[in-house]
Amino acid sequence: MPSLIRFLVIVGVLAALAYAGMLAIVAYVSPQPREMTQTISPQRLNK
Repeated sequence: MPSLIRFLVIVGVLAALAYAGMLAIVAYVSPQPREMTQTISPQRLNK
């Protein structure tokens, strides 16, 4: 049973680190807005 608890603690710590990393990215990185264009063939529009 101690190995199961150790495994769950390690998985929990790794999940917490991943969550903290995502929160840090959201808080400190702002995306640069830009315009996007993509051509679509007329055959795809007539379906």
